[in-house]
Amino acid sequence: MKVTVERSELLKSLGHVHRVVERRNTIPILANVLLRADRAKLALKATDLDLEVTDAVAAEVGPGGSTTVPAHMFYDIVRKLPEGAQIMLESSGDRAALSIRAGRSRFSLQALPESDFPDLAPGEMTHKFALKAADLKRLIDKTQFAISTEETRYYLNGIYLHAAGTTQAPTLRAVATDGHRLAQMELDLPKGAAGMPGIIVPRKTVGEVQRLIEDGEAEVAVELSPSKIRFTFGEVILTSKLIDGTFPDYARVIPLANDKELIVDKKEFEAAVDRVSTVSSERGRAVKLSLSGGKLLLSVTNPDSGSATEELEVEYEADPIDIGFNSRYLLDIAAQIESEAAVLKLADPGSPTLVQDKDSRGALYVLMPMRV
Repeated sequence: MKVTVERSELLKSLGHVHRVVERRNTIPILANVLLRADRAKLALKATDLDLEVTDAVAAEVGPGGSTTVPAHMFYDIVRKLPEGAQIMLESSGDRAALSIRAGRSRFSLQALPESDFPDLAPGEMTHKFALKAADLKRLIDKTQFAISTEETRYYLNGIYLHAAGTTQAPTLRAVATDGHRLAQMELDLPKGAAGMPGIIVPRKTVGEVQRLIEDGEAEVAVELSPSKIRFTFGEVILTSKLIDGTFPDYARVIPLANDKELIVDKKEFEAAVDRVSTVSSERGRAVKLSLSGGKLLLSVTNPDSGSATEELEVEYEADPIDIGFNSRYLLDIAAQIESEAAVLKLADPGSPTLVQDKDSRGALYVLMPMRV
């Protein structure tokens, strides 16, 4: 194999694929990236057996061939080569090495044969639809923070994607929850998504998809089957296994009858919560919200370090209420509010609170209270 490729092009493609490779591997081939040169293209592929990313870059090829080299080391070498460099990659069948030349720099990397490289066979994809990259990014951005990191409840370690809404107004809905908070975002159901199975997209896959979205106006093709999902961004193709589990009936925790409505300036609220929580304990993080007649008093008491209070003018006309929340969770949700005001719908100190954007555009959040 002999390939000449432009450094910035190769670096960009390697950037897309090398992140999938885990730093620690018990199986040596999984530390490598597969390079395949053919017909004026160099194709790259990396996998961790659950997730696979491929990309291709224009190259001068003669003759073609394939090999695999350590992904992170190869990426670092290309990254450190000078801008504008032409990189020549060469390997011969009898030597288990890839030589890399650029200007006066020479490297030789140990290679493993392509035949050892695993293939994440996608199987038959039953549903296919297209989304604007910006819409896919919103679905992820608005829900990703609520994904659980608790490995024992593995079925919560991803975003639940499914068709919802009514027959007249069907939607594509993304939901994530960790048991303390829930985030839901929906868009109009794309053509081709009707009847799709409800799927759980793993946290690592969600993060990679987010990083691969570079142009909001581009179309992303989404294909899925009950066990796999594939996203195509131009030349970049990401295929992933889905979480094999049942997502809980999340609709049961979304309160419908919360009658105490609080409307608060998003920026003021966020800044005030951030300030008073400075004295909260690392473990507790509790902030108390005391509401009565157009006033919100935020307070934090930490027996080890002190206390803090701050008062805000708000729109609130219901009965007085004291309720506590984890300040970090409050800040996570406040960060998702796009308009100038947030609407909190409360019931009582022991029931979940519903949080929405005042100009709600398909997103809603549920937050469980804390004892304070």
